[in-house]
Amino acid sequence: MEKKDTRSDIIKIGTELISRQGYNATGIEMVLKEAGVPKGSFYHYFKSKEEFGLAVMDVFADYYSRRMTALLQDTELSPLSRIRTLLEGSLQRFSNNQCSKGCLIGNLGQEMADQNERFRARLDEIFDDWRALFGDCLREAQAAKELDSRLDADAMASFILSGWEGAILRAKVMKSPQPLQDFIEVLFNVTLR
Repeated sequence: MEKKDTRSDIIKIGTELISRQGYNATGIEMVLKEAGVPKGSFYHYFKSKEEFGLAVMDVFADYYSRRMTALLQDTELSPLSRIRTLLEGSLQRFSNNQCSKGCLIGNLGQEMADQNERFRARLDEIFDDWRALFGDCLREAQAAKELDSRLDADAMASFILSGWEGAILRAKVMKSPQPLQDFIEVLFNVTLR
């Protein structure tokens, strides 16, 4: 019989609830009820709701960074095709979720950056890690003569990350994937041409 990993279950359920309704609207009791865990057990795994929120961020960031790394370092594709594949995959998942969840890290940035310095600092680190992954891939595109070498790869990586997160926000507001589709279209047919 497989042993239940209660901490991981709490984080998984917390990720789903926070993605759907935000950090502040997600109560500990709600998470524990859905996880089938007694209330007193929460503090065995987390010192506070803040520690829980940081753990949710870390698990999600680790998952998404591994996913980004696998796609952006896939040598079967050209560097710019890797970026396009990543963005189109995200667009598909967003569409499959009826344009409701968005990016957990982006959502938490919108909600918590001004409320909690520990959250803000960790969110900044995560976004910087993602920016660096884009930057490395863009430098590979420059080395492959797929992208102008005069372009500042780090500035373009920041532009891609900021533009994509902004497109996700607009898509959530509009309940339409159109802003994401528009971003991909302009990025690859105008900006990275």
